[in-house]
Amino acid sequence: MPSPKSIRTFFEKNGYYVARGLFKPATMKRLEKEFDYIVGQLALTGDVDNSQWKGELQKKIGGEKSMITHTHNVQCFSAAWLHAIQYKPFLDIAEAILGPDIILHHTKLFQKPTENGMPFTMHQDWSYFPSVKDTMIAAVVHVSQATDEMGCLRVYPGSHKLGRAKHTGGQEPSKLLKKYPLDGAKVIEAEPGDVLFFHYFTIHGSKHNRSDKLRKTVLVQLHSGHDKIEDDNYHPNARLVLRGRNHLMTRNVANAT
Repeated sequence: MPSPKSIRTFFEKNGYYVARGLFKPATMKRLEKEFDYIVGQLALTGDVDNSQWKGELQKKIGGEKSMITHTHNVQCFSAAWLHAIQYKPFLDIAEAILGPDIILHHTKLFQKPTENGMPFTMHQDWSYFPSVKDTMIAAVVHVSQATDEMGCLRVYPGSHKLGRAKHTGGQEPSKLLKKYPLDGAKVIEAEPGDVLFFHYFTIHGSKHNRSDKLRKTVLVQLHSGHDKIEDDNYHPNARLVLRGRNHLMTRNVANAT
């Protein structure tokens, strides 16, 4: 693995970092089995959220006619996924980016269906769960292969330097986002076990899954132990310390978590 300094330097310059083969094939087979079990459990309980991301821009690229299956907090369904987000090599890379104190905000399962799996227009993530010091990053664990045809992630290197751009999560027209079209972004194809880390200011998105294969990912949102989510934000917030300490935790917040 590259040195922590080289990882951090690349991330600070580009706003993303890809860790190839971070999870071994045998581990990914177990995690895919657990992934499929979670999807099956949701179906069994009638709790499958086959969502559509609405909005004018999403409609223009056909997003309102396609679907994606997702749920928050896979660690609440499966110990294997709890262990995965505690995996030392995974946290070593997160530490290279965030420092020694690493807090889990949430995880999210995404299964992009075959042939017309939902695209995501270009956007930043900060508006969904803004943190006070803007240390929030995402780590996308690729459970399946993710090719361009399968609607893999696309990013604009260096776009994190824009900071908190004013837009509505990419769902409505924006002068800024017009400068960052989906077709012009860097394509990040991946194999099972690859993990894409990116800052929540980094402009990213994805096209439809146009293939006959399911695209499976688990997204892990992490922030520094010296940071916290802004008040009056109702997004799921696990507040789980994965490494080090949560320096801003209080008894009242801990009791309410």
